[in-house]
Amino acid sequence: MAIIGLCKRDIGFVHALSLGIPVVGAWLALTLRVPRQHEVLLEQISLDGASLDFADVWDVAVNYCKLTLCPSAREKMARSRAWVLRAAAGEVRDESGASMPVYGVNTGYGSLARVRIPKDKITQLSMNLIRSHAAGVGDAASVAVTRATMLLRANALAKGSSGCNIEIVTTLIAMLNARVTPEIPLQGSVGSSGDLAPLSHLGLVVFDDGTPGDSGWALFEGVRLKGDEAMQRAGIPRIVPGPKDGLAMTNGAQFTTAITALTLIEGAELILAAEIATALSVEGLKGVSRAFHPAVHALRPYPGAIQTASNLCALLAGSTLVDSIPEKVQDAYSLRCTPMVLGAVRDGLKFGASQVAIELNAATDNPLILMDESGPNHAFSAGLFHGEAVGLAADHIKLVISEVAAISERRLYRLTTGSLSALLPPLLVRVDQPGMGMMVPQTTAAALVSENRSLCWPSSADSIPTCEDQEDLVAMSTTAARRAAEVLQNSRKVVAIELMAAVTALRVRRDEGHTFGAGSAAAYALLSPLTDARTPSEVINRIDAVIASGALSKCVREAVPSLEVADV
Repeated sequence: MAIIGLCKRDIGFVHALSLGIPVVGAWLALTLRVPRQHEVLLEQISLDGASLDFADVWDVAVNYCKLTLCPSAREKMARSRAWVLRAAAGEVRDESGASMPVYGVNTGYGSLARVRIPKDKITQLSMNLIRSHAAGVGDAASVAVTRATMLLRANALAKGSSGCNIEIVTTLIAMLNARVTPEIPLQGSVGSSGDLAPLSHLGLVVFDDGTPGDSGWALFEGVRLKGDEAMQRAGIPRIVPGPKDGLAMTNGAQFTTAITALTLIEGAELILAAEIATALSVEGLKGVSRAFHPAVHALRPYPGAIQTASNLCALLAGSTLVDSIPEKVQDAYSLRCTPMVLGAVRDGLKFGASQVAIELNAATDNPLILMDESGPNHAFSAGLFHGEAVGLAADHIKLVISEVAAISERRLYRLTTGSLSALLPPLLVRVDQPGMGMMVPQTTAAALVSENRSLCWPSSADSIPTCEDQEDLVAMSTTAARRAAEVLQNSRKVVAIELMAAVTALRVRRDEGHTFGAGSAAAYALLSPLTDARTPSEVINRIDAVIASGALSKCVREAVPSLEVADV
């Protein structure tokens, strides 16, 4: 990666809106200027097909970082492209002297792989592939997901093993730099042969064979336009597709990977927010701190549990509320076992990230053009487009994130239940606002936790054969990724509700004359003003926005610099 200048990492207004965060979230994102986990933002990234990481994905998808194509990647692409053009022209021959069939270059697709395509029909073949596969339905993906998809597809093609027109990558880069965002429906992909429908909707905007046809839709300068008009306004020429270009655009799990990568990044932010919420709840419930002692967790040394326990100790340092009931020797599982639960979530996200990190720089096309292999035929048909690896990771990610919400709701229940809350007001009804208790917010949390459990059914366990049984075991990875993103957003709202309740509980404890822990005090100071709203829904959305923007973690980490963010 080429580093050209340094600046702060900020979340932008567009991403706040793409997450469904109300206006307060966008305002917070613009005013608080929150750095993300990685401290350096690349002003320009040079795509080489091998060096992309999660920070780059976030920078391009959310922060609109500029892109260029690495010269070495351009050289590799040119070499494989020259061979594909020769094959399409019938110049690549087998030992008998016959023109060699190359899948998707001079043959049909899928179950029609044995059908030879005349040279004068090859452009039409690529364009018809894009049109026929643009069968997505449902709501459009967010701007962030679409931009991440475009980045990942460009990076995969930049490896030089696809044999596609170099202009596909330079056009995707130009679109990202000019902020032309195609409209990609969320539904319609089974994750094999890659994300065919989503990537075909991207291809509609990129390609133009000179005949009237659907150019898809795109956002440009905040306006939804026909794809050809958006490209024209941005001054970006559309491409006439040549041999293999249709396949090169569509063969890959980049849509699945984009959703999963962004979910992982936001999941790391959510875990720290959940640990902050835990600290506030432990104080509100006058919990016992010995369960978080480092010597305890050294005896069962899961890395995530050690990190979570360490964070909780740091957050609670200086509190007069913890260990304030002498006869209380241990807490319920939802407090005492938080390091084991959130620690397992940390470790689970790390596993998911290790899988997705490989996919960020993977070749996923079919066939692959391997120019360093001997013999006349450099095309190798394989199955690297199959989404199983990312789908299984996404299924695991959504399962572990669901536990963040599950344990958060249990702590919330204890805060709002008079007999379990160390004499907090039942339902946390506020003295200054009679009737304004936390009964229904806890009900909302219960609804979200239940919804998560239904979403956690493993999508990867399913398969429905497609393409006349040529594609007889598919990944369903895109569904897994979409559900992981839904579970994340549901879980973040549950944590927001817990934080709302914990802040209310700490108001009561403050009036009792107690001192909060260093981290809890910082979180309380930030969140307390947000709880003065007419409806619980507004409070929940405000706190949800503060978590999503990174403002909560930034504020608390300034007070407690030793806090560790989950590693993705």
